[in-house]
Amino acid sequence: MIRRLTKKPLDVIIIGAGPIGLACGVEAVKNNLSFIIIEKGCLVNSIFNYPTNMTFFSTSQKIELSGVPFVSHGVKPNRREALEYFRRVKESFDLNVRTYENVESVKKVRDYFSVKTNKGICYSSNVIMATGYYDNPNLMKVPGESLPKVRHYFDEPHPYSGHKVAVIGAGNSAVDVALELFRVGAKVTMIIREDKIKPSIKYWVKPDIENRIKEGSIKSYFNSEVLRISNRSIFIRNKGRILKIENDFVFSMTGYHPDFSFFKKAGIRINKDRVPEFDSKTFETNVKGLYLAGVVCGGMNTDRYFIENSIKHAETVIGEIALRKKIQNRFIK
Repeated sequence: MIRRLTKKPLDVIIIGAGPIGLACGVEAVKNNLSFIIIEKGCLVNSIFNYPTNMTFFSTSQKIELSGVPFVSHGVKPNRREALEYFRRVKESFDLNVRTYENVESVKKVRDYFSVKTNKGICYSSNVIMATGYYDNPNLMKVPGESLPKVRHYFDEPHPYSGHKVAVIGAGNSAVDVALELFRVGAKVTMIIREDKIKPSIKYWVKPDIENRIKEGSIKSYFNSEVLRISNRSIFIRNKGRILKIENDFVFSMTGYHPDFSFFKKAGIRINKDRVPEFDSKTFETNVKGLYLAGVVCGGMNTDRYFIENSIKHAETVIGEIALRKKIQNRFIK
């Protein structure tokens, strides 16, 4: 039996309790809107699943929410400090967050949305999708990619000490993984499609990885493509040659993408470049009352939006919802 989780339609349901979902909740509190935030994992689930030793690119000041001070030991906060900070934000504004509740569908029913979760159904006048992208890795679609030795997420380097590990990719995640593994004594090989490390690499890390590659401490194959993965090896095409490299573990750090199928089920159109359709001024999608916020706005271009330049989405979206409610109330009166 499906339970109805709200007695009357809320002003807004926010899907995702990451930094941007929480920012939307904070703005909803400030605008006296009724709301809930629904999260399928824990609070700021993506940050919780970041590598244990990760340091943010942004400074703590740039990712502060609504005046709640973010104090970190260094200029750039680490994962542990970020988890503590966003817990404080939730507590400071007494945000109504439902964790470990999975949204299964979002449907427009006349003037309201029906949001079905694994625990029941909620109703609201508006819905904000702030679901991020970290749950959906970009697959290479090569034989052997589903083997247990292949990972798309990295926690800490210790278990791989002394092993032969391939790291696929040339972005920040791949570089961080390669360096951490190298420092615990893993034999690291980087397999890179491009002809060089990406220029967007964190500036304090870039010289480190370039020097390790130059001195041969980290083996690298540029202009390379993964062809197949086996239990003991990885096969690549490098400059017209097919190479077999002995290998114990593979970290495929090829990026992530939003859940496009979830968007489509809700009626959101996706363009040919795999970017959801939305109004750049209001962040409202082609479905009236259904909004996007955060990195999902970039579709496959996941490096276009990040925490510090997406926080303002919350103010824009909630401001639009609050304005419409105010206008609607005037007509009712």
